[in-house]
Amino acid sequence: MTLQGRIIAAHGRHYLVDTGNGEHLPCVTRGKKSDVACGDWVEIMRTSDDQGVIENILPRRQLLYRSNETRQKLIAANVDQVVIVVACAPAFSDDLITRAIIAAESEEIEVHLVLNKCDLTETLPRARKQLSVFADLGYPVLELSARSSADLLRPRLQGKTSVLVGQSGMGKSTLINALIPDAGAATREISKALDSGKHTTTHATLYPLDAESFLIDSPGLQEFGLAHLERGEIEYAFREFRPYLGHCRFRNCRHGQEPGCALRPALDSGEIDKSRFASYARLTGV
Repeated sequence: MTLQGRIIAAHGRHYLVDTGNGEHLPCVTRGKKSDVACGDWVEIMRTSDDQGVIENILPRRQLLYRSNETRQKLIAANVDQVVIVVACAPAFSDDLITRAIIAAESEEIEVHLVLNKCDLTETLPRARKQLSVFADLGYPVLELSARSSADLLRPRLQGKTSVLVGQSGMGKSTLINALIPDAGAATREISKALDSGKHTTTHATLYPLDAESFLIDSPGLQEFGLAHLERGEIEYAFREFRPYLGHCRFRNCRHGQEPGCALRPALDSGEIDKSRFASYARLTGV
C-alpha cells in the first residue's frame, strides 16, 4: 500500500517525508539517480516502521533549479514564489540576482526581493541603488533587519509556499530563525532522522509557518547556472524585452547588430537598462 507525502528535507539520496499525520518518515529512492526535490509530493511505500522508499514523484507545478554543462542542482518544487535575500553588507552580486530571477521567470514563479541588514545605514543607500533596477521592473523590494523586523516579511508569505535563495552571508538563517523560532530544533530533528549531522544545512529544508504557509530554506549560492535554458527562454525571462520580441526583421535576431532589431532602439533610448542588456549579452554570448 502506497502513502502520499511531501519532501521536507534531503541529504543525498535520503529524504524526510511528511506523511500528513504528524509523522516524518525517512525514505530513500530506488536506484542511484534521484530527481526528487524539497517540496515535491511523492508516493512512498513503507518498508518498515521507520523507513520507506519513494516510488513516484507526483506531477509538479514548478521546479526551481540551476545547472551547468554537466549536472543539475534541484532547489525546490511546487513553490509559489522565490524570495531573493540580499544585504547591505557584505556586497551582493547583481548577476546572481538576475540569474535567479531568470530561473524563476522561466517557471512562472513570482519573485520578491528582501534587502536585509538595513540597520547598516552607511551602506543602505548603495544597496538601495543597486536594487533600483529590479524595483523599476516591478519586482517588489522589502527592506528589513532580520534581527529586529523580520515580521515585515510574514504577510508576503501568507498562504504560499516560498523558497529563500541568496548568497552566503546575506542573513537567510537569521531570517528563518526569526520567523520560525523552533527552526533550529527542527533542523536537529531532521539531521538525526537522516543521520547527516551538520551537512543537512547544505540541502533545502521546508518549514511550516502555519497551516497554509510554508518556507523553504535553500543553501547559500555562489553561482547560478542556467545551462538548461535556451536563448529564447532567457530572452523572454527579461520581462522588459517582451513588448519588442517578435517584432525584429529577422526571426532569429540575437539583438546584437542585426538590421531591423526592434529591441536596440529601446536600448538606445533608455527604455531598456544598459546593465540589464549587458547581463543578457553575457548569458547568451551576443
